[in-house]
Amino acid sequence: MTQEAELPGKRVLVLRPEELGPNDTKMWREIRTESGAPANPFLDPVFTTAVGRVRPRARVAVLQDDGSPVGFFPYEAGVLGRGRAIGLGVSDSQGAVLRPGVRLDARRLLRVCGLSSWEFDNLEAGQEAFVPHAAEELASPVVDIGAGFEAYARRLRARSPGFLRQTLAKERKLARQVGEVRFVYDARDPGALRALMEWKSAQYRRTGRRDRFSQEWITRLVGLLGRSEEPECRGVLSVLYAADRPVAAHFGLRSRTVLSWWFPAYDRAYAKYSPGLVLQLKMLEAAAADAVEMLDLGSGPARYKESLKTRDLRVYEGAVVRAVPGGAVHWLGREPARAARRFVRSRPGLAAAAARTLEEAGRLRGG
Repeated sequence: MTQEAELPGKRVLVLRPEELGPNDTKMWREIRTESGAPANPFLDPVFTTAVGRVRPRARVAVLQDDGSPVGFFPYEAGVLGRGRAIGLGVSDSQGAVLRPGVRLDARRLLRVCGLSSWEFDNLEAGQEAFVPHAAEELASPVVDIGAGFEAYARRLRARSPGFLRQTLAKERKLARQVGEVRFVYDARDPGALRALMEWKSAQYRRTGRRDRFSQEWITRLVGLLGRSEEPECRGVLSVLYAADRPVAAHFGLRSRTVLSWWFPAYDRAYAKYSPGLVLQLKMLEAAAADAVEMLDLGSGPARYKESLKTRDLRVYEGAVVRAVPGGAVHWLGREPARAARRFVRSRPGLAAAAARTLEEAGRLRGG
């Protein structure tokens, strides 16, 4: 399936992700490198292609100038042309991949793609065509480990001297009271992955949030990326064992230099040992030794992120909406709820009360 359209000075081909050829993949990555943006695996063509295998309405608009690609815009198309960022709901970095100097009008791009709206919730900074349509700017904490783990640990000790000491003490206590502690950075353990999904599903239900692993496409996507051997986008399952039993795990995506924090969870039976924090410190050490320069913790508030981060990136939430019927449907369906979330997030006391209410509702539903 190939559709052709025109933007001022550019030809646009709309393809299914599987129709991208080797030259498209090569050019996509070259353009990302030229842009100077972090090599986030969510904006690699492998992620878009994997989403295309589990989401049949995934598309890529290929922008061409004199027959050569100068940009790629991955998206998903829905009813009435309501579009969304590729993998929305699990993608932690979104936007178009454009050669430096290429300028776009967002609404014109949507028109040639047949979209009435395009929704995003983790738009990366520097997306000049889309940032003006953002409803909210969010902090996305990262951990810089390019100088090595020891340099990071020194910085962590200086800023939060008790945090590292207490976490290491809990690791020793776990070993004494449960059994030998073992960590595997890049595990091939289907049982540990199943345990991770079960812990995470229970966490979603407990906190009153939608269980992502109840959605088949997300479970299939994790499986596909877990089998990827692509250096620029592949799944990494990290597992903390105690007495040879998984007690914490994380499944994330990595490129050559960026590891994205994606699905972390732990066995609540071992909560007093803070196995999730023990796992995270060991992951940082192993990732630094494996040439990873940055761990992207993703947007969303969490106390452990504030303890571990070295700085914040900026990401954006919002939507480009055209003045057509489908755009009006998007606005009516999304914007009131988005405004309510902004209102709650801007008031920490109210946000904490809302979180407690969601957790209590989840607990009651769980029996």
